[in-house]
Amino acid sequence: MAGLLVNGKWKSKDQFAEEDGQYKRDDSQFRNWLTRDGSNGPEDQKGFPAEKNRYHLYVSYACPWAHRTLIFLHLKQLTDFIDVSVVHPHMGDDGWHFNQDFHGATGDKLYGFEFMHQLYTKAKPDYTGTVTVPVLWDKKEETIVSNESADIIRMFNSAFNELTDHYEDFYPKDLQDKINTVNTRVYNTVNNGVYKAGFATSQDAYNKEVTTLFESLDWLESKVLQNNDYLIGNRFTEADIRLLTTLLRFDAVYHTHFKCNLYRISDYPKIQAYLERLYNLKEVRSTVFMDHIKTHYYTSHPSVNPSAIVPKGPLLKWL
Repeated sequence: MAGLLVNGKWKSKDQFAEEDGQYKRDDSQFRNWLTRDGSNGPEDQKGFPAEKNRYHLYVSYACPWAHRTLIFLHLKQLTDFIDVSVVHPHMGDDGWHFNQDFHGATGDKLYGFEFMHQLYTKAKPDYTGTVTVPVLWDKKEETIVSNESADIIRMFNSAFNELTDHYEDFYPKDLQDKINTVNTRVYNTVNNGVYKAGFATSQDAYNKEVTTLFESLDWLESKVLQNNDYLIGNRFTEADIRLLTTLLRFDAVYHTHFKCNLYRISDYPKIQAYLERLYNLKEVRSTVFMDHIKTHYYTSHPSVNPSAIVPKGPLLKWL
């Protein structure tokens, strides 16, 4: 189940596709930018200055988009600078909620809210749109800095460097064009591709999207990773993290729940080895909660899985 806010009022829904049967993801609406000194962002977005303990990150362990921000939080050694609230894995009639009756769910550490949509209306009382995670929250101005994961990971990549003395760069200037090119295909056909297949409500839409998804997996296996350790040659970049969070969920969820079942990731030797190599990084492994992942997907989409039964398998040898 999911929903959206309309002029600050919550409306639940369980239909993700348009009338033509195709799933279309809404654009994120909070697109401010966190910078070293509060200067504007790269596209002149409103700037917020990097400060210790000023910001709070709201995430779901289940959500691949939120997961990438958590991984960056660890990779960039920001866990002592930005605290985190974790939602319950089940998404009900009121969307993401903060019950703590599931291992790892923290409740809302800032305001004690019951539902995520309350945070959105605190930032903008007349907000209209979907209520998603991650959310990067400014405790000083009490507003949302950003709810776009692709932006948040780039902010984490550089904004706090002088405070943490951690300068490892996952979006280096000399590789940005290559990273952007790979990101575009991976986002459209893999990250979002599993959703476009899984939430399709017509056979034609499903056939189109699942075919495109596996064409990209074939491309990753036979071209991109054939002679490389990472997506951009032998450099570990943000492109790898963006792909990884989908791969981590694929065999356990997307293969079955979203009918992405031409092959499993374990049927692709190069991709499987790549997945295991990245998973075994301590900054990644500590952020993977498969119980949250499976519980969320199998219980939160009645139109896809009306029984809400969470399968026991698969037994993933690498996990």
